[in-house]
Amino acid sequence: MTGINAATRQATPRISSLRWILVLACASQFMVILDSSIVNVALPAIQRDLGFTATGLAWVVNGYLLTFAGLMLLGGRATDLFGQRRMLAAGLVLFAASSLVGGLAGTPEVLVVARVVQGMGAAMLAPATLAVINTGFTEEHARARAFGAWSASGGVGGMAGALAGGALTTGLSWRWIFLINVPIGAVLIAMALTVLSGKRTGRKESLDFTGAITGTAGLAALIFGVMQTTDHGWTSALVLGPIGAGLLLLVVFTVVQARFTAQPLMPLRLFGIRRVAVGTGLLLLFGGIAIAMWYFTALFLQNVLGYSAVRAGLGQTPAAVTFLVIARVASALLPRTGARPIVLAGCSSLLVGFGWLAQADAGSGYLTGVLGPTLLVAIGIGLTFPTLMATTTADVPESDTGIVGGLANTASQVGGSIGLAVLAAAAGARATQVAGESSPAGLAAGYDLVFLLAAGLSSAIAIVSVLLPRDQRS
Repeated sequence: MTGINAATRQATPRISSLRWILVLACASQFMVILDSSIVNVALPAIQRDLGFTATGLAWVVNGYLLTFAGLMLLGGRATDLFGQRRMLAAGLVLFAASSLVGGLAGTPEVLVVARVVQGMGAAMLAPATLAVINTGFTEEHARARAFGAWSASGGVGGMAGALAGGALTTGLSWRWIFLINVPIGAVLIAMALTVLSGKRTGRKESLDFTGAITGTAGLAALIFGVMQTTDHGWTSALVLGPIGAGLLLLVVFTVVQARFTAQPLMPLRLFGIRRVAVGTGLLLLFGGIAIAMWYFTALFLQNVLGYSAVRAGLGQTPAAVTFLVIARVASALLPRTGARPIVLAGCSSLLVGFGWLAQADAGSGYLTGVLGPTLLVAIGIGLTFPTLMATTTADVPESDTGIVGGLANTASQVGGSIGLAVLAAAAGARATQVAGESSPAGLAAGYDLVFLLAAGLSSAIAIVSVLLPRDQRS
């Protein structure tokens, strides 16, 4: 009996510590994803106060997203080499400090630079949170539940952006959408230094700077070119130039990693693990699904049904809650069923939900035109996203947890950036063709096309998912 009590006393701190580690990882991920969307509602107020031009204003969003997606591979490898606690704490310091500068900014240039640095902090945080979960939760069921909570925190963070941005901008000032990160960041920094181990990999390696430069520059150029399609056509030199340069740099990056680097930034051997290779490809496709759901349904509610930004956020809240619940269900099922059945079930729900959503028009009511289909889409996302993340990053060597986490996050972010550009261009062309780009009928037709394309992406994910291994450890 004494031995049992002693064992229980020894296990209890471990369980308590894991809970705090999960809280830290989920809160950090929530803050990172929240800042991807919270700024959107405040953009008009920011433009008025600081005197942004229309083109310059876009960089308040793009500056963050560009460095966030472009630097995640580097952040992932740095996590493996320098330790999870150091990288998570350093990312939080950078994120909170740049948020303070952004909140106090008096000129457009200062705010854009702050957002760029904020994206750098996010690129350090995102792969570190995944690495923390992968190494902290070694038991299969516990790790699946932790990934469900992590995925749900990111999804709710994206959803909460519109609500929080609208409330803070209306009730206080747009500056508080940045300043709110400072006290939250301070608490999370203290948690990171308290609950995480300072252990490093023990490897005497240095960062692959050639790979860091070519890989980061390639991703940044590719994403920048895709972002330019908002203001220029796909055939414009301002679009094709950066995209071509980005693709060329990524080819150089791959060759260097394969042949000329002893300690590569992105070890290509990881793509020999089937679930890493297939899961990364599926997450790339899934980025377009997430954009179609949260971004374009918000636009449909505002531009077609006439909702305010805050009311549109409230209109999406039932779907966000559904996603939160289903993500936990998926995580509980994953160790029992494997990834394939859950992903196929999720894609079926996505297909039906997007197909139903594509029937909505200016005369549709909220309950049958939006709520019903978005709940089905939320079920599909809740089943699919945490399953893909957990499967892609499961059981990798501890020395590679950061880079695999960075790879998974990068795939999702790049897929979202490309998906946004492609789907927005398709929506605009369809709206103009039907009834004019600014008319509710034309906009509805454009958004309906987006939802049909998202249904097609759902089918593609279902087809490719059969390549996922049956065993999580394959």
